Amino acid sequence: MSELALLGGPKAVPAYDEEMFHWPRVTPEMEEAVLAVLRSGDMSGIGITREFEKKFAAWMGVKYALASPNGTGALQEAMFAVGVGMNCELICPSLTYWASCLPAVGLGARVVFADVEPDTLCLDPASFEAHITPRTKAVVVVHYLGHPADMDPIMEIAKRHGIKVIEDVSHAQGGWYKGRRLGTMGDVGACSMMSGKSFSIGEGGMLYTNSKAVYEKALTFGHYERIGEIKDLKLPEGAGKLPWGGCKHRINQIASAMGLCQLGKYEREIAEIDRAMKYFWNGIRDIEGLRMHYPEKWENSTKAGWYEAKLFYDAQAFGGLSLTRFAEALRAEGVRDIACGCNTPLHHSTLFSRIDIYGGLGRPTANLFDPSDAAVPPGALPAAEAANDRLLGVPSFRRFRPEELDLYIAAYRKVAAHYGDLLTGDRKEKAEGIFYHF
Repeated sequence: MSELALLGGPKAVPAYDEEMFHWPRVTPEMEEAVLAVLRSGDMSGIGITREFEKKFAAWMGVKYALASPNGTGALQEAMFAVGVGMNCELICPSLTYWASCLPAVGLGARVVFADVEPDTLCLDPASFEAHITPRTKAVVVVHYLGHPADMDPIMEIAKRHGIKVIEDVSHAQGGWYKGRRLGTMGDVGACSMMSGKSFSIGEGGMLYTNSKAVYEKALTFGHYERIGEIKDLKLPEGAGKLPWGGCKHRINQIASAMGLCQLGKYEREIAEIDRAMKYFWNGIRDIEGLRMHYPEKWENSTKAGWYEAKLFYDAQAFGGLSLTRFAEALRAEGVRDIACGCNTPLHHSTLFSRIDIYGGLGRPTANLFDPSDAAVPPGALPAAEAANDRLLGVPSFRRFRPEELDLYIAAYRKVAAHYGDLLTGDRKEKAEGIFYHF
């Protein structure tokens, strides 16, 4: 009989410790802060939100921060604030969640997809430059699955072509690239803070920037009650206090109160996560065919919070064993909640190439300039298209408990050592792309 649990052997991880993975950590301070807002009845005010924004900006080392009800809203404000609108294009890596780019369609812009680098899974600078046209207004740089994008060449290309840079930091709040905070190198940063994110406030988003012009333009989009704060932006006469985006982006102050508490403990919590994840990786890093998705090639660079951590999986090192079969064996060993693959590349979606979203155009809403140029052809963005077959899930360890971590290390080592037993019965199923929440 094989030693593998999938084939009748004992489990490497005999019991599941829910606390090891529970997130976010809710403290008595957070509970009291939420109750204080409820008792006051001031859920829809902005006093607590202003304090949250001020302290968030200080944490990032920037001048301005603006909270929104969700990350999608913060990203759309960022797009609007840098001039994304009718008859222009926004470049975005195809391997990301839809909110990184789809709000641009609502602003009248066309989304142009670029490829990612195979090792970072973030925007490939060469592909970014290759997709620039005279219509290109901005680029969204996604620090995907917590890994920093290579910002130096991206910023050089953007500056040379006069393109605005939006950093999507939804997977990497508080992370660093070569000693610089993610979200502070481009023209504007934006992120989600929903419950599954490393920096979680239940639901919410944040835009942050050093540009007063960007900040004030963002205020006009959905913060109608704060348009009176605008000092430098010249508003058209009679603009009044109506939201230019036709929406309301005021965040609930319950979330803002949670955010203030998170700022006080976040660095400490992600330091423990970092310690746990690195302990796990050091325990398996000698296994040929597995490599952590981590910015090891750059000094002073981090994967803050390790959101949806992944291993690169080389099937050839395991005799051609499929990724899905390897993962099946891990789950049988007691390694729960691991997902293979990542987001389905967005350029595969017909929403961007064939659908008249709002009706009446008679042509694709998201591809206004050249309706004959329908879908991005297969193989055009090879790294993005190959990613789902290369990524093996890793448990999201939230506590540093070496005794338990050793059990998970043993599970991965066990499956890797006995992979030959799995070749029979391998159905060679492909990992399906999934849509992580933003």
